[in-house]
Amino acid sequence: MKSLQFLNLPIFLFTVLVSYSQNEAKTTKTKEFKVEFEQFSLDNGLHVIMHIDRSDPVVAVALTSHVGSAREKAGRTGFAHLFEHLLFLESENLGKGGLDKMSARIGGSGANGSTSRDRTNYFQTVPKDALEKMIWAEADKLGYFINTVTDPVLAKEKQVVKNEKRQSYDNRPYGNNFAIINKNLYPENHPYHWEVIGSLEDLQNASLQDVKDFYNRWYIPNNVTLTIAGDFDVKQAKAWVQKYFGEIKRGESIPKMEKQPVTLTKTKKFYFEDNFARLPQLTLTWPSVYEYHPDSYALEVLASYLSKGKKAPLYKTLVEDKKLTDEVELSQYNSEIAGQYILNVVAFDKTDLNTVMNGINEAFKNFESHGISQQDLDRIKAGQETAFYNGLSSVLGKGFQLAQYEIFAGTPDFINQDVKNILAVTKEDVMRVYKKYIKDKHFIATSFVPKGEANLALEGSTLAKVAEEKIIEGKEESFDASIAATYEKTPSSFDRSGEPAYGESPEVVLPTVWKEKSPSGLTLLGIENYEVPLVKFQMQIKGGMLLENPAKIGVSNMLAQLLTKGTQNKTPEQLENAIESLGATINAFATDESIMITGNTLAKNYNETIKLVQEIILQPRWDTKEFDLIKQSTLSQVLQQKADPNSIAKNEFKKLIYGKESLLSNNRIGTENSINSITLDDLKTYYNQNISPSVTNFQIVGAVSKSQVNSSLATLNKNWKSKEVAIPTMKIADAPASSKIYFYDVPGAKQSVIRIGYPALAATDADFYPADIMNYRLGGGSFASQLTQELREGKGYTYGIGSSFDGSNNKGPFTIYSGVRSNVTYESVGLIKEIIEKYGTNFNENDLNITKGYLIKSNAREFETMASKLNMLYEISNYNFPVDYAKQRENTVKNITIADIKALSDKYLNSSKMIYLIVGDAETQLKKLEQIGFGEPVLLNKKTTNN
Repeated sequence: MKSLQFLNLPIFLFTVLVSYSQNEAKTTKTKEFKVEFEQFSLDNGLHVIMHIDRSDPVVAVALTSHVGSAREKAGRTGFAHLFEHLLFLESENLGKGGLDKMSARIGGSGANGSTSRDRTNYFQTVPKDALEKMIWAEADKLGYFINTVTDPVLAKEKQVVKNEKRQSYDNRPYGNNFAIINKNLYPENHPYHWEVIGSLEDLQNASLQDVKDFYNRWYIPNNVTLTIAGDFDVKQAKAWVQKYFGEIKRGESIPKMEKQPVTLTKTKKFYFEDNFARLPQLTLTWPSVYEYHPDSYALEVLASYLSKGKKAPLYKTLVEDKKLTDEVELSQYNSEIAGQYILNVVAFDKTDLNTVMNGINEAFKNFESHGISQQDLDRIKAGQETAFYNGLSSVLGKGFQLAQYEIFAGTPDFINQDVKNILAVTKEDVMRVYKKYIKDKHFIATSFVPKGEANLALEGSTLAKVAEEKIIEGKEESFDASIAATYEKTPSSFDRSGEPAYGESPEVVLPTVWKEKSPSGLTLLGIENYEVPLVKFQMQIKGGMLLENPAKIGVSNMLAQLLTKGTQNKTPEQLENAIESLGATINAFATDESIMITGNTLAKNYNETIKLVQEIILQPRWDTKEFDLIKQSTLSQVLQQKADPNSIAKNEFKKLIYGKESLLSNNRIGTENSINSITLDDLKTYYNQNISPSVTNFQIVGAVSKSQVNSSLATLNKNWKSKEVAIPTMKIADAPASSKIYFYDVPGAKQSVIRIGYPALAATDADFYPADIMNYRLGGGSFASQLTQELREGKGYTYGIGSSFDGSNNKGPFTIYSGVRSNVTYESVGLIKEIIEKYGTNFNENDLNITKGYLIKSNAREFETMASKLNMLYEISNYNFPVDYAKQRENTVKNITIADIKALSDKYLNSSKMIYLIVGDAETQLKKLEQIGFGEPVLLNKKTTNN
């Protein structure tokens, strides 16, 4: 994958057609909701799907090749994913880094991609005037790419992918679990025997000829689907598709992958002592069914019923009764030719996994005796309905869904049959699939336990074989990624070298915001949006950790969790059922500065959902059993964070940035000592003193009017008594007078996690947004940034790197963040320091044009999704921004100059006055960092202590 968000998880789509119409959204009359589309194929076999959505002036373009790791050869595992990376780098007419450069210029969401077992996709959302550019670019990647790949290019991208594997698998708790499962669930000759990411050895052995063979076999028009969704002219788009894709040659026919279900002849048990785990984890995996198999629908219901919520048999037994864990996960991973059913439990500290296994069997027996009720079946289907609409809240989501059905079900029209299959699931079906696939069936069991705690593994487990990489100084091959490829261009009937012109510039219309102050003091902000029949809202109660006793950090975090665990009139189970029966979700969580209550519901159920929110706020249950469970769960989180290098970096960096005297230096979930000291009375005291409408903002977006919102909150406004709550001003440490390197030792770490920065600006400071503009080309612009181009694209040191200014009403940090290969820790820190030092001096006209182009053009898609609209309301209400602040910021971008950027860089980027934190292997990396020039690094954890 190109960014950090996607990898080999399949897209599960549960769809229910319900009553709704955009044009008659404000009426109560019911209409059928449909996703209309048009499809056709070119003579060369390229399949094209088009969907019109004129709600925002944007278009999503996705190119999906029907090839994933299942098409690889043994000895070349991970190749489909490696190829995904390569396809972004260069093509004949885009040029080197051309797609990323173009994405920045046109204000795109950023070129991205993902690889699964069965498909690889490439996608981006852009302003509508850039559609021809995107079609030209995607065609160039498909038909005019392979000549640009050279040995140095391949060598560099191997390093990037290997860094991704280290970051996502090798340097994190339980990262090797699925590799063990798949190796033993699927036979050696099965396409799912290996992981999508592949092995480090196979990646290293990939040759240039391998790349060419893979491209010529799989990246051909007759194995590709192009999806275009958004606001565009269909006739014109068809002409562009024909022009740019039409002459790409059809390839050899692609044989259909036959279904290959697997059967286990015996149960297999394995254990592994994990260097990064602090809690034991048990995973059970059964062979299951391929995607869209008739039984997959009932299996999905079964997974939800057995594991999710207070009524779930697994939850009741393992969480409530036996108190072995705080969560049970059960899901199906269905792919094109086979599938698996996965039950996962991360147990509490020192828990014998045999007791977890006994609890699982007990829960299964309970289900066998009682089955599932019709009420619970309907409740689960209601949740699927809401999930469907959430998937359609962006043009990219609509495009993904249509492509999914086309590739794996044979036609986008399968949406109608899919709906029928979901609605046809019965109670009897659920029990039938349980007996067919789970009851008394063989499975793969993996026990991942902390080092030295093999005694916690399931009885009869065999030590799993895991290939662990040894990081050796100077081991990786060298390359020069700057060497330009020389080649003869692929013939074309017209000159493709010129990037197409923009279309008509879209008119960016900001969402209309309504505001109101209620009599209770509650501040209301809303945006009406009738694209889908959904409502999203968030209630922000200011204070959070800022109002806590320093000796009892974690109170607001625990209070937020407890609020949704029942009310005075509803048990935790009853409240949960009430929410889910509406197809709604209501969550509560704490941030450093707030307690947030968020909701997502069908518009037709909005009023009933808000009644439940009101009950949660006004009538807390103070359930002692739930309080004890939350406390134990939070203690487990603290233990888990101590083993995760990224969590360690986050928590240690906060301490260094904010200073000991600031509450913001704390991990908001608390420490073992603070959590153990917190009582239920502490939560009640916090609630009685600080939960007030006078410090609460309510932000809402969706298919609901201002009058409806006011009416729905009338009872809450009447009964929620206001009180005076003073939010303290935080003392925050000054930027350091000179730089210092701090090191946190994680023995055997495969990567070094880097955090560099200092206390910088509040979001309300006049320089905050100008500084954000300045940062775009440094590290805020993803692949358009110098940090990414130098450390990832130029050196292959990292999978991802970025920088940001993060502030609120309090001063926040400027941070550079990355994870790099352990044996280039010193080189990476040195290069980052050099880039910071030269940034302002070297900033030029081209940098300014790229920055302005992206920030101005991207406004077209800035507020496309409901989530982005909610964020807009959050910023307006918290920072007192005007409702048209996006337009004002656009003017700031237009007027900024090179001299302004240089001045901002001089003011806010001083590499000699920053905090440098590295979390990694001290034995091999600590000493060398003295050469950076900031003195002897400070080792933060000379002894193992409770943080």
